[in-house]
Amino acid sequence: MFLSTSIGSVKIPLSEIVTSIRSGDRTLKAYIIIMFVRIPRTLAAVLAGCALSVSGAVLQSVLNNSLASPNVIGVNSGAGLFTVLIAAFFPASLHLATPAAFAGALLAVFSVYFIARKTGASKTTIVLSGVAVSSFIGAITDTLLTLKPDTVFARTAFLIGGFSGITMEKIRFAGIWIVIAMVIAFLMSRDMNVLMLGDESARSLGLNTGRVRFVCMILSALLAGSAVSFAGQIGFVGLIVPHTARIFTGQDNRILLPVSALLGGIFVLMCDLLARILFAPFEIPAGIIMSFLGGPFFIYLLIKAKKGQQYD
Repeated sequence: MFLSTSIGSVKIPLSEIVTSIRSGDRTLKAYIIIMFVRIPRTLAAVLAGCALSVSGAVLQSVLNNSLASPNVIGVNSGAGLFTVLIAAFFPASLHLATPAAFAGALLAVFSVYFIARKTGASKTTIVLSGVAVSSFIGAITDTLLTLKPDTVFARTAFLIGGFSGITMEKIRFAGIWIVIAMVIAFLMSRDMNVLMLGDESARSLGLNTGRVRFVCMILSALLAGSAVSFAGQIGFVGLIVPHTARIFTGQDNRILLPVSALLGGIFVLMCDLLARILFAPFEIPAGIIMSFLGGPFFIYLLIKAKKGQQYD
């Protein structure tokens, strides 16, 4: 956290950070940078990491698919499209970005689920359905950007994903929904464990599988949509982090979800730091760093799934 507030185009020593915050002097350059640039950016990275990681873990559990994640099955694309719609046609109503992103994420996740159910809900079918939905949504988004060229630069940065220019106003509303959705997901972790036994076994234990799966998918869409509304379409966090967390926790969602949230916040914050450091004084979007890491990891999981290997 201290490193994130210290490193940037203007480097601020840790001692000066403490002194500036204690003084509360709003005329100090260091105070302005820390309180209005660095701290909002740090909080945004942590919130996005927590939200996307928990969203991915929930999807993997309720779909019983190790390859499921918000970006792979089109949730991020749906959220991004609806956010672009708000920015392009209602620029004075950016407070609607979070509910719009949630609606887009929800539409995408249920579209993928519906297509997969109709064509045989195998792991491969769900992934291919997600790719198809993402491609279709991406085409619509590109069309909007073409028709609204004045929004291309800002929206291109948004579609890549990153935390440059984040303010507290941008994350306040989304942050509330992220916290609420995570708490509900944690409370439902026991039901997710039962659901992973299979629908027949879960029903025999008295679980309403349809309701639990429906609520969990809504929670996943809310988490991913809220994160995308301010961070852009950051990819692969919901894929990498839950799998890493399972190495330490196993499949128990009661432990997996909180650990995924913790590791996700740390992972995205570290990626954002790398984005600022690697080509300093120039900065690249954090989403690029995550794509470099996530692409090979996704290929590894595809190979592993093909061999039929699973975590213990």
